[in-house]
Amino acid sequence: MKILDIPQSGKRGLYVSQNSRNGLISRALVIPANPQTDAQLRVRHFLQTVVTAWGSTLTQAQRDAWTAEAAQRRSRARLGQSGPLTGVQLFTKINCALLIIGSEVVLTPPAAPVFNRLPVTGLSITNTGGVVALKLTTSGTPADGTMLWGAKPCSQGISAAPGVVFLGTLDSPVNNAIDITAAYTAKYGSPAAGKKVFVKVNQNINGWEDVPRQFWAIVPAAS
Repeated sequence: MKILDIPQSGKRGLYVSQNSRNGLISRALVIPANPQTDAQLRVRHFLQTVVTAWGSTLTQAQRDAWTAEAAQRRSRARLGQSGPLTGVQLFTKINCALLIIGSEVVLTPPAAPVFNRLPVTGLSITNTGGVVALKLTTSGTPADGTMLWGAKPCSQGISAAPGVVFLGTLDSPVNNAIDITAAYTAKYGSPAAGKKVFVKVNQNINGWEDVPRQFWAIVPAAS
């Protein structure tokens, strides 16, 4: 329920406080289900791999290098506050981002890149004879490792992606378009006519990620 109180976020006893579009709310703490999906197990494996490497593979000099780099990077702001990352937090952040796109763990902090503008301009959906195709329109070739995320088809009234999962990395464009049909339908199946489809795209260069951009389109009726 909505409450009037000082700004707060997180668990407190048997209740959780969080900000919503309607203001500060408090709700009962609920332990989420743990279906142990392939995606969940994969991420947990990545975390275990990275944490083990931090404690067993890195030298102290390498840990010191990560700690020094992390001191220059701040956490995402929460309630208007943020702070510097720890060495293990940055090591985990970079290497999980690398593992998810199929790259190897790095033992020394890679130089932070300067991200160019993402050359993805929109999402186009066609429905030819009942065969739905999804393509990203482009103005250039995205960097290697650019990540594609997708949400399940939803109502047209939804204004933001209800939750996205990693679908893969982008191929090179053909005629200013990248076909993402196979990546999307492998996870969610072919979306029905009238449904709204959300995807997000972000660059991943040496484990450093930029802010994802969201695109959406509505599946048209068959033509």
